[in-house]
Amino acid sequence: MSPKNSHTVHESDAPLNDSPNDPQTSNDKTGSNFRFSRKRYAGTLVYNIGAFFLPALYGTLSKLWVANIDPSLVATTDAYTYIGVVAEVLNEGLPRAAWNIIADRSNRSLMARHGLSHTLIAVQTVLGLIMSVAFVAAARNFADAFVPEERRSVSLDYVRIAAFSALSSAVETAVAAATRALDKPDVPLVISSVKFSVNIILDMIVISKFHIPQVTPTVNTQAATQLACNMTASLAGLAYFLITTKRERRKQSQASTPASIETSKPTLAHLKVLVRPGFFTFSESAIRNAIYLWLVSGIVEMGSDYATAWGVFNTIRWGLVMVPVAALEATSLAFVGHNWGAWRKEVGTDVRRPYATFQNLKSERNIHPTHY
Repeated sequence: MSPKNSHTVHESDAPLNDSPNDPQTSNDKTGSNFRFSRKRYAGTLVYNIGAFFLPALYGTLSKLWVANIDPSLVATTDAYTYIGVVAEVLNEGLPRAAWNIIADRSNRSLMARHGLSHTLIAVQTVLGLIMSVAFVAAARNFADAFVPEERRSVSLDYVRIAAFSALSSAVETAVAAATRALDKPDVPLVISSVKFSVNIILDMIVISKFHIPQVTPTVNTQAATQLACNMTASLAGLAYFLITTKRERRKQSQASTPASIETSKPTLAHLKVLVRPGFFTFSESAIRNAIYLWLVSGIVEMGSDYATAWGVFNTIRWGLVMVPVAALEATSLAFVGHNWGAWRKEVGTDVRRPYATFQNLKSERNIHPTHY
């Protein structure tokens, strides 16, 4: 079917600079013939497997170390997980829009994509901070719902510490989504590597069987070290991302005329571009996770044994077992976003409701400079 409604939409923040000196083109060509280049599907998949595997491995090890401290506190550590589930609603809103907005390099300039990325990270950071403060204020209510009754009185401090994992998670997810859409899967890998390395070192010193004698391990110590490592890793990944993108923009500004230089700063216009597709993913995630947390609260009410068993099961399921699934999803979404942008450019960005034929879906697009 051919497009029927033609209304002008501003789907592109700026026309793509097709100059051979444009970093969006020239940098992507570099090393793209290498099979495991981050510009190719196989290379991106390898990066993503590493990025998802390390946190999953740490999640399993930390459960074992807490069990050595006090087996009855394993259910308490699941509060960290359930705070993450609530934060997931936030992380599946605007960050999900990255795949078809920021990944669209056929219709958006590199500067515009960087501006969208910076806006996404800034907004998610603010929302994550607000959510963390709300968790601290409602720590007792949260413990009543998601910590077994016999452990609630000693779990309030843990919940208050874990509350700020919503902030670290928001920053990490925003950076990871933006950088994967920009064909930089090495940034999430850097975040995971820093987080895993520092977590393992500190946990070995503080809470493992081999901890130093002068330290008495507690579950709150484990929460504090995990939070500190998560924040450190998120900020390290953010700094790495900002440094690399600044270098790319500097190259682009040297190759562009002053009139064509755009802003990469967070703006309200960029936020409006992200909000529309992000609203639908946010709504779906809110409904799905609300149902899940309702089921979890029912399991917690059944007692500590059931809550512990459910937490261990989730650690295994959402940890090591789901690593290849999560890596394949993140990799596929980035390349689908590239193809979507190329198809929209082919159809015409002035078409408000484009239609794709079966032949369109089967055809291979030359998404230069991405190679498969």
